[in-house]
Amino acid sequence: MSQSSVTAPAANIDAVQLAGRLGAEIRNVRLAGDLPDAAIRTINQLLLKHKVIFFRGQSHLDDAEQERFAQRLGALVPHPTVGAIKGTSSILELDSARGGGRADQWHTDVTFVDAYPKFSVLRGVVIPAFGGDTVWSNTAAAYDSLPKPLQRLADELWAVHSNAYDYAAVKTRASEADRKHFEEVFTGTVYETEHPVVRVHPETGERTLLLGNFVQRLVGLPKGDGQKLYDLFQSHITAPENTVRWRWQAGDVAIWDNRATQHYAVNDYGDAHRVVRRATVDGDVPVSVDGRRSTTRIKAPKPAIKAA
Repeated sequence: MSQSSVTAPAANIDAVQLAGRLGAEIRNVRLAGDLPDAAIRTINQLLLKHKVIFFRGQSHLDDAEQERFAQRLGALVPHPTVGAIKGTSSILELDSARGGGRADQWHTDVTFVDAYPKFSVLRGVVIPAFGGDTVWSNTAAAYDSLPKPLQRLADELWAVHSNAYDYAAVKTRASEADRKHFEEVFTGTVYETEHPVVRVHPETGERTLLLGNFVQRLVGLPKGDGQKLYDLFQSHITAPENTVRWRWQAGDVAIWDNRATQHYAVNDYGDAHRVVRRATVDGDVPVSVDGRRSTTRIKAPKPAIKAA
C-alpha cells in the first residue's frame, strides 16, 4: 500500500492512495444519509479523482441507510431487469448462493442501456474467510496509455452492448441456478444499445474507454476484425498497472465512478458464502468525442420459446 496521503480539510477526511492510477481508502468518515454537505462534496471530489474509493468499518449501515447515503450522490435507480430487493428503491443483492451472484467478468455496470449508472455504492454483508476480492480498472488511464494512432482509431469506433449474449460460452462453469437466473431474469427484457468506444466524462472531461463484457460487436466491422480490436483495447483496460484490488471485510463500502472504470469480482472462494448489496446512482447518456449521443436500439421482452 502506498503511504502517500491526500487530505481534504473542508470535511476532515483523509484519503490514502492504494495504487498508482486509481483507488483510495477514505478514513475518518461514518457514512450516513445526514452527512454534512461539505463531506458529500469532498467524497464526490475524491471519487472523481481516484475513480474508486473504499471505507472500512461501516457495519452500522443497513439497506435503508445505505440508500439514504447513496441518494446524497444522485437519484437512485433499480437494475433494469433484476429490479431491487423488497423494501428498497435500488438495492441489488449479489448472493453467491443464488443465481447471478458471481460477477466474475470484466464489466462496467449496465452498459446495455443508454444512461447507464453514474456511481455504484457496494456494501459487504457476508464475506468469505478467503478470496472474493474485487478488482477495478481505470478506463481513463487505459485510454491515455494508448499510442496516439490507437487513440484516434478508438475515437471513431462505436460498439453494440446487450444483456443478451452467449452466456454458456462466457460462463462455462456456471451453476444451473446461474443459468436459470440469466435466462429468466437478467434477459427477461432484452436491451441493445450503441455506445461510443470512447466517451467524454461529463464532469472531468477525460476520455474513457467504454467496453466490457456487454459488448457484442463493433459497428461497421466484420466480427473477426471487431473482436481483435476489442481484445486489443480491453487488454489496455485490464493491464495490471491500471488496476487496484480490494480485500473485503464485512461492513466495507466501495464506491466507484461507473463512467471511468470496469470491475471484476474474483471467483476464488469455492463454496463459501459471499453477499454484497449495491445501491445505484442514475447516470446520463454518453457523448462521443465528436458530440454524438448513445442510443438504445432495442428494448423488448424476450420472445417466448415455443414448444416443439
